[in-house]
Amino acid sequence: MPIKDSLYRTWINLSGDPSVFPLNVRIFHSVCLISTFALLYNVPFNYAIGLPKIAVASLIVLLITVALYYLSRFKNKVRTSTLLANIVGLTLFIVNYFLNSGMSGPTDLFFLLFLLLSIAISPADQYKVWIPINIAILIMLNVAEYYYPYLVPDTYSTRSNRFVDHMSAYTVVAAIAYFCIHYIRGSYEIEKVSALEKSKAIELQNFQIVKQNEELEKLNAEKNKLMSIVAHDLRSPLASIQNFLELLTQHELDEEQKLDIENDLLNSTKNTMAMLSKLLDWSKSQLHGVSAHIEHLNVQALFEPTLNLERNIAARKNISLDYYFDPSASIFADSDMMQLILRNIVGNAIKFTGMGGRISVKAEAQGNNCLISVEDDGIGMSWEKQQSIFSLNVESTFGTNNEKGVGLGLMLCMEFIKAQHGKIWVESTPGAGTCFYISVPMFDKNKVRQPDLL
Repeated sequence: MPIKDSLYRTWINLSGDPSVFPLNVRIFHSVCLISTFALLYNVPFNYAIGLPKIAVASLIVLLITVALYYLSRFKNKVRTSTLLANIVGLTLFIVNYFLNSGMSGPTDLFFLLFLLLSIAISPADQYKVWIPINIAILIMLNVAEYYYPYLVPDTYSTRSNRFVDHMSAYTVVAAIAYFCIHYIRGSYEIEKVSALEKSKAIELQNFQIVKQNEELEKLNAEKNKLMSIVAHDLRSPLASIQNFLELLTQHELDEEQKLDIENDLLNSTKNTMAMLSKLLDWSKSQLHGVSAHIEHLNVQALFEPTLNLERNIAARKNISLDYYFDPSASIFADSDMMQLILRNIVGNAIKFTGMGGRISVKAEAQGNNCLISVEDDGIGMSWEKQQSIFSLNVESTFGTNNEKGVGLGLMLCMEFIKAQHGKIWVESTPGAGTCFYISVPMFDKNKVRQPDLL
């Protein structure tokens, strides 16, 4: 550690931690320390120049200074210490005035220095009291000496002693004054920087709060919209079921009519169950987060059973559903999520493809990813709708056979595919069909992923 840093840390430990002691107290501790060092020099110096009484007084001040420092720094008696420091300091300088040649000595400089120290070390409610006291005492001492000069004897034996004492006193006063002002300015700059940083932190925090508030308002609006969509979309099939049941109970119908109604009832029930399943999946993802259990999956083995079931549903609209997967293609993904994603996309393709249409599902390697495409020749969609199709902002649309959805399926697909480090997007032309693309990481034997939680 550099010597400068080591000395700085030592001084901080001696003067007090800024987080524990306020600025005026740290200055008090620092002044006590500097005064201690100065008095350690001043005691033998005064004795050497023929001022033994001043040397004794300096020794007494040294002991008092150490005691005040200990009382404040280690016993936390700050107000008591500063009060005693002011009283003792003024008392000792009054004594020093008479022992060190009064106006002919350097005591005036010490009174001025002590005035600066009183302002720096005293609490805000005290230093304004000590300023007039300091000035009043010095004026009275000077007036008393002026009218009664015999009260203050000249203690210098030679002119050289007077010169050395004045120069020494001036040097000490200037050094301590410089230290106090430098310390105060340095602390001010540090506090200024700290205040600016805190201000920036508060501004950033306020910005984040505003942003979070906007997000909460957006989520609340989406929730209200979702509830409105669910209420509307569930009411329609339930009303149809009620009407069909009323027909069955109130009118005599032949077997063919009953069979048609039963088929309609079954379709309405299936659509309602599908909507409720999507709503349940979405609610779980919002409540618990999306947890992806990543594993090695063979694409053909994963999707073939699902597509065979969807093929039977497509056959009811005379839609051909073909698929081709590279038998060796493997992905690193969540089995349940990928099946739900494919069911939703293929279900939408069936929903928006007319009678006798065609749907094609393919999977092929593309770099380090497996690209899965679901293409149909259905009604397609506008560019504006493509921009909102993976969110709650999409408008629910009736399929070619009046199928209705709650609009949650593709939003679930987006959340699930992100949890697996994949991508999903759509390309569509009105009247010419739609193609959904799913990009999923290929399986890598040398890479192991941990489950992700969104």
